[in-house]
Amino acid sequence: MQKINIDETELYDLIKRAVRDVLQEEMFRHRLESLPFVSDEEMLDIEKSYGKPRSRRNTAHTESFEI
Repeated sequence: MQKINIDETELYDLIKRAVRDVLQEEMFRHRLESLPFVSDEEMLDIEKSYGKPRSRRNTAHTESFEI
């Protein structure tokens, strides 16, 4: 088994970042789940009132993190 020596503040920062990441993921999941469902009929009414949404073909999501 390999041992790793790490400073207390480094360990605290590492745990803090890991917890923050998990909370962000959970909040994102919760937001997605709380969005109301829109029926096809409601969507047609929305499109009539406000027009069709613009195409977002070039939309991308990137994430970076340190290990």
